[in-house]
Amino acid sequence: MINRRQALLGGMVIAGSPGLMACSAQAQTPILVYKSPTCGCCNAWISHLRENGFEVEPHDLDDMATLKQSYDVPQELWSCHTAVVEDYVVEGHVPAPEITRMLADRPAIRGLSVPGMPAGSPGMEVGGYSEPYTVWSFGDGGTAAFAQYG
Repeated sequence: MINRRQALLGGMVIAGSPGLMACSAQAQTPILVYKSPTCGCCNAWISHLRENGFEVEPHDLDDMATLKQSYDVPQELWSCHTAVVEDYVVEGHVPAPEITRMLADRPAIRGLSVPGMPAGSPGMEVGGYSEPYTVWSFGDGGTAAFAQYG
């Protein structure tokens, strides 16, 4: 049987383990989100990111097209908002777990995108209705499916 002191010491070992510290640091990753000042679904996606541990810094812009072009987001992958996290671009309603996976795996891509505004994607929840959608990676090597939903 474990006594109180052993339990506390065990907790300190677990809390101080490198794997858990990495998860904690990952969860506090800052992400800049550029969006239209009037877009409600962008605010809902920001809430999704915060609920998943990201430190979000929102910026309202009137000219989103110029920003997307400056980050070389292919036009066919455009959505309503664009985010920057570490060295990556995140376009549209990409689920937080895919962003976390990208940051952990560090693939040689420019970023991820969920084009358009598919129902059921984070920030686009519509009364339980969900349509299938793809999270695309993009970069110098072109585009490729990164994850499938629905």
